[in-house]
Amino acid sequence: MWSAIEDWLVGAYPWIKALHVISVISWMAALLYLPRLFVYHAERAPVGSETGEIFKVMERKLLKIIANPASIATWVCGMLLVLTPGVVDWGAAWSYVKAAGVILLTLYHHLLVRWWRDFALDRNRRGGRFYRLANEVPTVLMIIVVVMVVARPF
Repeated sequence: MWSAIEDWLVGAYPWIKALHVISVISWMAALLYLPRLFVYHAERAPVGSETGEIFKVMERKLLKIIANPASIATWVCGMLLVLTPGVVDWGAAWSYVKAAGVILLTLYHHLLVRWWRDFALDRNRRGGRFYRLANEVPTVLMIIVVVMVVARPF
């Protein structure tokens, strides 16, 4: 039975990889854009304002329609790639660094959800500068993950 699954994974590899890349791009776009929305929401939209309510809708849709589904698709396709024979060399350190980067991106995603809830409930206490700095996190993690996968430095 496992042999048939492995055969299917090998045959489907290009399609799984393509879907993985598409979902990663979508997920990263959301992880990079949502904190920018938080910056503008914190700086330019007082609680109860019409602008604040518009930001709430934009943030919710970005999270629920793009970020969450893209995250799930990234993980599902990624796990299928991990199970595909010959794709990952678990004897090489790059695969563990890459996995750690993806786990940290996922934890960051969950932080964004927490911050989004604060805005949704009009409980945000952080300023725009905080979200500007937080916005650098996914960029650094993305660079680490891409370098590990493409260059496989160790």
